[in-house]
Amino acid sequence: MTPPTTGTVSDPDALRRRALAALLTARDRTSLLTTCVEEPELTAQHSPLMSPLVWDLAHIGNQEELWLLRAVAGRDAMRPEIDGLYDAFEHPRSERPSLPLLAPVEARRYASEVRGRALDVLESTPFRGSPLTESGFAFGMIAQHEQQHDETMLITHQLRSGATALTAPDPAPAPPFKGPAEVLVPGGPFTMGTSTEPWALDNERPAHHRLVPPFYIDTTPVTNADYQRFIADGGYREQRWWTPSGWDMVRGNDLSAPLFWRQEGGRWLRRHFGTVEAVPPDEPVLHVSWYEADAYARWAGRRLPSEEEWEKAARHDPASDRSMRYPWGDADPTPERANLGQRHLRPAPAGSYPAGESPLGVRQLIGDVWEWTSSDFLPYPGFAAFPYPEYSDVFFGGDYKVLRGGAFSVDEVACRGTFRNWDHPVRRQIFSGFRTARDADPTEGV
Repeated sequence: MTPPTTGTVSDPDALRRRALAALLTARDRTSLLTTCVEEPELTAQHSPLMSPLVWDLAHIGNQEELWLLRAVAGRDAMRPEIDGLYDAFEHPRSERPSLPLLAPVEARRYASEVRGRALDVLESTPFRGSPLTESGFAFGMIAQHEQQHDETMLITHQLRSGATALTAPDPAPAPPFKGPAEVLVPGGPFTMGTSTEPWALDNERPAHHRLVPPFYIDTTPVTNADYQRFIADGGYREQRWWTPSGWDMVRGNDLSAPLFWRQEGGRWLRRHFGTVEAVPPDEPVLHVSWYEADAYARWAGRRLPSEEEWEKAARHDPASDRSMRYPWGDADPTPERANLGQRHLRPAPAGSYPAGESPLGVRQLIGDVWEWTSSDFLPYPGFAAFPYPEYSDVFFGGDYKVLRGGAFSVDEVACRGTFRNWDHPVRRQIFSGFRTARDADPTEGV
């Protein structure tokens, strides 16, 4: 089984430095997330939706051992008896606290020992000759895997009760956004997905052409103030805005606002990483399910963009008629372009990051909040599972909906214009928001 063509990198030393930096950045973040609380907080399950933090810590080490030490370097297993404990498919999250997990000290020691050996493997592995090592794919995959679990652990920190454990500066205030509320994305073909991004994962591949009719899309994500108008207009009490499953969710759980919100004294408050604050009106709305995003869009007389519409808005440059890596071009993200990497613990105000806008003037397509789309999670034409079917293949065809764009909780190594996230439409604990779209006349933009 081989992956689609990954492309080549002309400077293997530069790629090795990139892989080293990605691995070290991920481990620094893992350490922060698992040393900021006492041991009882690491072993506790703070929500049945999440694993104990100590499980994530050892799972990160176990996956690194499986792929970098065993698969790439061909070494013997260090701790074969724990493989089953940290197999995400063998034990659902609700069962993991009852497993004989490694204690925090032992989990740290194991992950550290694996990392030391993995860095030796990185130093000596040629980035050619094998689908796993071509362009350093396995090392990029493991850095992405760790960062994805770091995001999961950050969600656990948001769900846990108790005092604040994490701090970060707020994003810089943004001047009021004076651009249009929406822009027209011209109809026509564009290239979706990638066959050349070296560390792109299997569900992002291969590159293929899509014909997308013209449509309008919001220039910024939907804000808390926008969403409060939906609530005030009875959005959670009007069945007509909801799909049948969404209405069942609302009624069955007595929902009236996004997760972590409450109304007190006529104003909206929310719990945010251990503190209670007034809901910031100009921030993108956060912690809403697909059902809530879809209901808001219906109420607003709009709809959620499809996945291909979202990617065309984010990547296609009408002037050059090509798909770029990011909305701003092919250069890597910077703090001026996107809110990524847990630099902040919240989205930036809507309209921030003019340096990161698309050629059509759409902002914050990368970072800040994951954006729900209307699309189901399905394989692209020509999809090939690599390096294992459990990453993407087993999730195709369920009720999963696609999210795009990343969030403040996502590191740049696991975020690009082609990156696809997916989750059940009921999920609210994730750092999810949305923007809306509407159809255009077929002759517009032609």
